[in-house]
Amino acid sequence: MLEEVCALTGMGFAAVARVTSERWIACQVLDRIEFGMKPGDELQIKTTICDEIRQSARSVYIDHVGAHAEWRTHHTPAMYGFESYISVPILLADGSFFGTLCAIDPTERHISLADSLPLIEAMAGRIAIELDRLRALA
Repeated sequence: MLEEVCALTGMGFAAVARVTSERWIACQVLDRIEFGMKPGDELQIKTTICDEIRQSARSVYIDHVGAHAEWRTHHTPAMYGFESYISVPILLADGSFFGTLCAIDPTERHISLADSLPLIEAMAGRIAIELDRLRALA
């Protein structure tokens, strides 16, 4: 599925992350841009946009950080060096927030990420269904 996310967005890094109020943990990673992350690695939660997504349960996409007034001064793109970003919440059947399906790249996108958003949200839904199924088996 992370291959699909990268193919749809043209980005070189995609991940499924477990996101709580205190932690951001990479569950699965596809890293073609040498971001340096692998499954089990953590980021400081307050340095991530995923923390904001956890609070709002809304998807975020940025085609070009430098061209967007709200994002060009945001600490997260500056800290991690990305110009394009997409992240969607993974919401379980009971409505609880598991984490995010996200992608980044150091270059801006020349295609609108808005066009990819519905497909990536559907993928996050499929991940949620599988997580719910695994929880039911436990």
